[in-house]
Amino acid sequence: HHFDPEPTIDTFSFYITYMSHHIEPRSIRTYLTGIVNELEAFYPRVREVRQSRVIVRTLQGCFRRFSSPLNQKQPLTREHLRLVMEHTPLPISFDDLLFCTLLETGFFGLNRLGELTWPDKVDLRDYAKLSWRHSVTLGADSYQFILRREKADSRFEGNRVVVQRSACQPDPVETFTHYLIVRDQLFPCHPQLWLRADGSVPLHGWFIRKLRTFLPSSICGHSMRAGGATSLAAAGVPPAQIQ
Repeated sequence: HHFDPEPTIDTFSFYITYMSHHIEPRSIRTYLTGIVNELEAFYPRVREVRQSRVIVRTLQGCFRRFSSPLNQKQPLTREHLRLVMEHTPLPISFDDLLFCTLLETGFFGLNRLGELTWPDKVDLRDYAKLSWRHSVTLGADSYQFILRREKADSRFEGNRVVVQRSACQPDPVETFTHYLIVRDQLFPCHPQLWLRADGSVPLHGWFIRKLRTFLPSSICGHSMRAGGATSLAAAGVPPAQIQ
């Protein structure tokens, strides 16, 4: 197109407008950050161009015209947990018991699904991120375990997850204690904390398929953490403590 190779307000504005016809405009902001980082060594004024009023207004206009509405998932609630427990077939299988334990741990422990399960893609699985059985501390009113290599763990020491007993049903301590007893009977020599009936680590896809048998698609893996935080906020827990 015979454009000047040096980044200008016009070329950035043309780029934003062109890309907005092909991808979600929210992604363009990230693209521009990468472009600026790569070009700044060769064109020192590129960051000034990126922050110019014309570029900011161009992005805003593309957001309004081309951006799609966000599809947010619903948070998990205590009613959802009770619904799962009520509709779980009895006698409960070990896989169903594992699913209920993970669901309640994610809700009451404010965990992401990725912290409790393994990725479906083999090349993304990392043994260093698994929680181990020996890290569990089980008390009368709570249970604890170490969450290893969590992304907020800047010191790589692991984070201790503490889940306390609930006065309302379902009680996560009761469910976890049941799971731990059966797990130790079936797999006394396995080091992993979370195990399925076949001895494998639960996968992300397996959990979501289980979730779909009880709850609608508006509930996803992240709904556990969001729902747990919402429940704590409704109970009057200070935001700083939840965070």
